[in-house]
Amino acid sequence: MWLSDTQKIGVALTTFGSLFMMLGVMLFFDGALLALGNLLFLSGLTLIIGPQKTFYFFARKQKLRGTICFLGGISLVFLKYPFIGMIVETFGFLNLFGDFFPVVLTFLRQLPFIGTLLSLPYVSRVVDRLAGSRASAV
Repeated sequence: MWLSDTQKIGVALTTFGSLFMMLGVMLFFDGALLALGNLLFLSGLTLIIGPQKTFYFFARKQKLRGTICFLGGISLVFLKYPFIGMIVETFGFLNLFGDFFPVVLTFLRQLPFIGTLLSLPYVSRVVDRLAGSRASAV
């Protein structure tokens, strides 16, 4: 997959945003790290898919509940309520990006070490249930 320079910067910003958010959660919901992670994540997403597509993604009628929760959670983090904000933001994130989980799971199962880990009997059942995959009746 060929990415433009702007998209490469967007991938880096999104990655750093995710890392800052994880670090903010690990450091007992540090508001500054969570706020910085949110800004980096949103700016990176905008650089990856473009401003117009980002607006249309968040403004779709099917994703309205997720958008309100996601942006409301970010607002709560900025207003110094990081724990409640992250709960609301996570709910919104799952509503917005939940459709991508089976695709991500399929990609992860093709990786050398992670794929064998996800294919273990008990782990595969849990991951399939979390991703929304269904086992065939045959």
